[in-house]
Order: sequence, then structure tokens, then C-alpha cells
Amino acid sequence: MKEQELTNLFESAYELLKELISIPSFSKSEDKTADCIEKFFATYNIPTHREMNNVWAFNKFYDASKPTILLNSHHDTVKPNASYTLNPFEPIEKEGKLYGLGSNDAGGCLVSLIATFIHFYDKENLNYNLVLAATAEEEISGVNGIESIFKKLGTIDFAIVGEPTEMNLAIAEKGLLVLDCVAKGTSSHAAHPNHDNAILNALEDIQWFNSYKFDKVSDLLGEVKMTVTIINSGSQHNVVPDSCQFTVDVRTTEMYSNTEIFNIIQQNIKSEVTPRSLRLNSSSIPLSHPFVQAGIKMGRTYYGSPTSSDQAVIPCPSLKMGPGLSTRSHSSDEFIYVDEIKNAIQIYNSVLTQIL
Repeated sequence: MKEQELTNLFESAYELLKELISIPSFSKSEDKTADCIEKFFATYNIPTHREMNNVWAFNKFYDASKPTILLNSHHDTVKPNASYTLNPFEPIEKEGKLYGLGSNDAGGCLVSLIATFIHFYDKENLNYNLVLAATAEEEISGVNGIESIFKKLGTIDFAIVGEPTEMNLAIAEKGLLVLDCVAKGTSSHAAHPNHDNAILNALEDIQWFNSYKFDKVSDLLGEVKMTVTIINSGSQHNVVPDSCQFTVDVRTTEMYSNTEIFNIIQQNIKSEVTPRSLRLNSSSIPLSHPFVQAGIKMGRTYYGSPTSSDQAVIPCPSLKMGPGLSTRSHSSDEFIYVDEIKNAIQIYNSVLTQIL
């Protein structure tokens, strides 16, 4: 990519990011940012498709007989936390940073991927097709995001998911399994003996969650991690409760499916356990994959990510790669460095050029 084209694409992407920041786009309410993205593509005369708040486009010379790469990121955001000192919907640039809700997660990633797609859009004789999808409901793992339109994108061979990784290669990520558990007991007056206290019964299972070690450990993601995060029981000081509810956050690895993890848990605890969903599995892409190898040749490092993303519902090999830093996500006065966006466009282009 020539320097002038890079500059032009960066400036256009940067203006788009500022516009997206200025539009509230909480999960399930992303219609205005979807409108904005459609209008942006129209300025390049690129046809788009839309379903609900998901917008996607195919490269000009799309050929169904060729393999296809998906470029995907989301345009929904979490709600700003109470510690914000700046207006979360005002894009403010100072000291080389662009502040604003969604700037880091994942606006910078999205506009960088859009700029990359535009660069390749009208190139003929590519080895792969490209499809760009700007999707909704990622922050809540909603069913009306990438998962709902995936089959309409054609056969996807692998996906690049735009999430802040400092442009390194997150070639695996942990899955998520949230469990609602209920320990049963016998209600009675607290003054009398009771050997069936629901709280104490729950504690036995909670101790199991805290100490159990799964046999298989991932080289990239480490151990399956189970954390009890919520507990609730009782209503009066003098009544032994007959039930105790607690919630467990389980971060799974590619060594087990969520269903396998759930079955092991059921076999080991006495509490009733109900999964909120079994669909958010761990995901990965082989280290030998051509895109991964191209990234490594460019000096990018690879790692396993502890955080979940839309990778969990993308049923093909995928990786996370994008500008920004994961720990800035969901923080007060969220920001991305301006240079990170320009560098991301250049790196995406350079790595893809090696295989396209």
C-alpha cells in the first residue's frame, strides 16, 4: 500500500470512528451506528447488506468457487461506567489519544478492518474472497449478532475478529459457561438442630468448584477456570433456609467442549445446576495456518486470550487481532492511540497481502 493511500484510508477511518463514538450504540440499540456504517460504505460506492443491526459487504469480484476470509468486528458498546470524567459520546483528541466510549472496544478495530476491506475491495484475481461484517450484540453475547447472519456470508474458511490485541495474534481464546446453581436443604427454626442447612450444603459444592482441577491443560490457555461470583440465601436471621442460590463463571479451553465441562460438573456436585448457555465454546486456529504464519513473519507474536468474543459463535477457524489494549476496554475515559489505527491498517494490509 502506498503511503498516500494509507494516509487517505486512515483519515477516512478516523473520521468514521469519531462519528461512531458520538452515536450511542448499546447492545440491542445499534440501529443508528448501523445507519452510519451503511452511509460510509455508500461514499465508496460499495453495496451493503443489512439484517437488523448487522451490516456486511462482499468484495467486488467475489467468486463463490474461492475460499473466503471474514473480517468481523462489532459496533455495539457497554454502557459507560460511573467513573467517567469525560463525555463518553464526545470524541476528544489530546496527547495522541482519541477518547470516547467504544474507541478501543472495538471501534478502532472495526474502522481499521473497514479501511483494509476498502483497499482490497476492487482488486482482481485475489486468492481469497473478502467479506466485511460490522455486527451487533457482541457485548452481551446476543443471538442477533454475527451468529444470526453467518450463513448469509457464504462459506467462510477463516475469520479475523477485530478485538484489541495490540495487533498481535490471539490464536485461541477461552470460552464461557455461566452456571446457576441451587443447593437444597430443610427449613427450620434457627434455635433447633438442623443438619440439612442449604447454605452449608452449598458450601460443599462451592469448595469443590474452588479446588477441582480438570485433567487436560491447554498449552495456550492454561487450565479451565471456575469462579463462584454470586451467592444468595435466606431472608431472616432465625430461619434456616431451604435453598441457596449461587452462580459460577467458568472459563473453558479448547481441550473440552462446554457440554463436556457441564457433564463433569453435574457428576461431582449435589446442587441443581442450570447452564445459561452451552454455545460460547473456546475457539482456536492452528499455528500452522497461512495467516498466522504470515503474521509471525511480520514480527507479530501469538498467544491465548482469557477474554471471550464473537469468536465463540463463529464456527470456523478464527483469531483475534486488532489495535488497542484489552485492559482499556470497559474502562472509564476509554481511549485508543491515534497512531494505533494507522498502524493497524498497514499491518492488516501487509499480512493479508502475503496470502491474497
